[in-house]
Amino acid sequence: MTKIDTRNPSGGLFGRTRSILMGGGAVAALALTPGTAFAQDADEAAEEDVNELPVILVTARKQVETLQEVPVTITSVGGELLDKYNVDQVADVVNRVPTLNVQVGGSGSGGQLSLRGVGSSNISAAFDSAVAFDFDGVVVSSMRLVQAGFFDTQQIDVLKGPQSLFFGKSASAGVFSIKSANPTPTWEIGGKASYEFEEKGYTIQGYISGPISDTVGIRVAAQYNDIKDYVELQDGTPTAHGDSRGMKNFVGRVTLAWEPDDRFTGNFKLQYVRNENDGAIQHSDLFCGANGIADPIVLFGNPGAGAPSPVAIPAGYDCNAFDGKYFLPDAAPALSGGVPTPSKAAGRNGVPFGETDVLFGRLQFDFDATDYLTLTSVTGYLDMDAVDFDIYSYGGIGPAFSPLPAPSPPFPAGSQLPITLLPFPALNATNGPGVPFGVGGSDPRNTLQQVSQELRLASDFDGAINFMFGGFYEWRKFVFDTAQQAVNFSFIIPDPVTGFTYDWDKVHTTKTEAYSLFGSVVIDLSDQLELSGGLRWTDETKTQTISIPYMHAIPTGSGFAPSGFFSGPINFSDSNWSPEVTLKYQATDDVNIFASFKTGFKSGGIDNSALPSNSLLDFGSPDPAVREAAANGLIYQSETAIGGEIGVKSQFNDRTLTLNATAYYYVFDDLQVQNFDAVNIQFITQNAGEVTTKGVDLGWNWITPADGLSLSGNIAWLDAKFTDTFLVGGTIDLDGRDVARAPTWSGNLAFDWGIPVGNTMEMGLSGNAAYSDSYHTNNGLVTFIQDSYVTFDGSVSIGDADGKWKLALVGVNLTDEIFVTSAGGRPFLPGPTDVGVIPGDDIIISQNRGRQVYVEASFKF
Repeated sequence: MTKIDTRNPSGGLFGRTRSILMGGGAVAALALTPGTAFAQDADEAAEEDVNELPVILVTARKQVETLQEVPVTITSVGGELLDKYNVDQVADVVNRVPTLNVQVGGSGSGGQLSLRGVGSSNISAAFDSAVAFDFDGVVVSSMRLVQAGFFDTQQIDVLKGPQSLFFGKSASAGVFSIKSANPTPTWEIGGKASYEFEEKGYTIQGYISGPISDTVGIRVAAQYNDIKDYVELQDGTPTAHGDSRGMKNFVGRVTLAWEPDDRFTGNFKLQYVRNENDGAIQHSDLFCGANGIADPIVLFGNPGAGAPSPVAIPAGYDCNAFDGKYFLPDAAPALSGGVPTPSKAAGRNGVPFGETDVLFGRLQFDFDATDYLTLTSVTGYLDMDAVDFDIYSYGGIGPAFSPLPAPSPPFPAGSQLPITLLPFPALNATNGPGVPFGVGGSDPRNTLQQVSQELRLASDFDGAINFMFGGFYEWRKFVFDTAQQAVNFSFIIPDPVTGFTYDWDKVHTTKTEAYSLFGSVVIDLSDQLELSGGLRWTDETKTQTISIPYMHAIPTGSGFAPSGFFSGPINFSDSNWSPEVTLKYQATDDVNIFASFKTGFKSGGIDNSALPSNSLLDFGSPDPAVREAAANGLIYQSETAIGGEIGVKSQFNDRTLTLNATAYYYVFDDLQVQNFDAVNIQFITQNAGEVTTKGVDLGWNWITPADGLSLSGNIAWLDAKFTDTFLVGGTIDLDGRDVARAPTWSGNLAFDWGIPVGNTMEMGLSGNAAYSDSYHTNNGLVTFIQDSYVTFDGSVSIGDADGKWKLALVGVNLTDEIFVTSAGGRPFLPGPTDVGVIPGDDIIISQNRGRQVYVEASFKF
């Protein structure tokens, strides 16, 4: 068995484990197997046999181990591959990792990760992700970071299945881990510039890295990305953005590594991210349902809403849901005025935008207390401030009209009344053909402060038993302050007291404290048999308050809470024990077999999407039972998982062929699910009774006898279903139905070929084909099914054989395949009781990016 230093590799300046890396850069496979990664330092590769697959290091069990020996199902993607295909967005990793699904954009959390069909809502910022997002050893609590992008990356590891023992809460379905690059032992400068033709974007990035003394190293890196046509708009979209929505992204990072002696290392990372876009809604289109029309937007259709008559607005979109063009209008003029809190949306005339600032810091120390004991400290800090404004009717263009038939002449029988005949003075003043009539505007500000601290003590004895134990603490404060237009009262008149055009402003402030104690032990029962296991105890407490600084005067007394409402504290707490046991058998030096029993845990909490209705007034009741019932109506329960997997990791033919396979079976109780009621404009938070997920992951890689040619592939079979009663819409039971984003079959095939050109240059040819079977896109009433699809990536390059310079042409999603990642009901659909229009059935479908073609130049010296 390979003996590995237990020190985390990010903690050292020169990387004490370098000596065990073999063939690190010999292969850069385009889609990597579970348990195989290809992209190591070229200097390391030069010292090893280039005809042998590289040995990759991971920290899946919070210690450095080779990926072929660690008994965890991992897909690891190296920095060279990420750089080759300009992979700098989390969503772009999907084609390399079967059963991984990523959605970026929209309201709420701003993103979503799922593995093997299990993930969390992307429409609520209240939920932690079921797939933990680990950045340089710190689990961050906001999926807004999925939008932020990454670069200068050493490695991405995707750990599949529950990982609660070593990663704690919010890892009930897996871990998505990003490791950024560290200082190099010698001075190095590199850079890259690229231009993308389809979206008209350019990227400039660079770094400088090296030692500033015998004990201190530094790495400074930055990237700027500007995309003009990030979201291409449908012709005739009434917006100040013109024919597209753009995006700009800046990431800057400083890393300091300190190694004063052989017993102590320190590593500090400070990163700043600035993301600007032309609206929170990105690649979300409208699919016209069975009625075959773009359903109008209907307001005040319910007499209880407090308006004298319904209003209908033409949707405007063309029902061509897969042409890569999106109808995303600006706000209706009557709704685009002031907002009730200091906001960057004020004065923008209803034009959507988004701005996110993230400051991330991580400080890690590793101290060899003795020759056999290492103490590790990891301190994390996150400060995020995200604000955006967008229109969640996903359509709307003037003129607005009344859907009511004309009651008598002079209008012809059956005709529709012009809106000017109804008492909507603010709407009447601006109504007309081609006017932007986006409604349902939302101006959320999400702020998050998070501090975490982890301490671990790990042994590295020569004997049969080694251990690790530690503790973890996290504190965070999340503020969700949103002004919303769910009813759009200001079509009648702005608030007569303040002049604000929003229906209300609502603030949810949630404070969280989490404590964990954990321990694990590894016992070598023999030279070939290893027993390992551990236990984590977690205690988490959340306290939320709800306040309503402002409520439009029209709805006061008609079902809505008044301005100035304050709920008082709403409390939730839970604790959990998460055990794990693994038996590993090293049949030969190149074949490892393992079987694991695992459990997972993700804390429940308090929903932050409740409407500001009169039901909130129950928090002020003198009756404790009434107050408790009001709080319970907002609380969702913790999510747990239990199950296991059996796997084999093997290499053959002098380690030129890798074949890895895992079979798994897990049951998730109280899966946290949130859906959207498009008619009543209300989010519905539930715990699904039970989800069972089972399947097989198979991956391989082969360095062929042909000089410089490698082939690789992955195949995943997945069966993920609701296996207990789960009612949606009050009457529909999803028991027995597949969960969302769970294709039965998925996988990829890839090749990578380096061809010498003369004595000093090399040509590179690469390709990747990824396949996904059909799958459901929603865990609610919406039943849109994405058909099976195939995507193709490819690249051709020419450059210096030593990597000093390179020119490349890169194509991503070359066939421009558009597929759906999630779906939900469109707000403001005509209901079955609305007069003058047929019931609506349009749905929102969130999609991937289309084709991207890059030309790029890079250098390194």
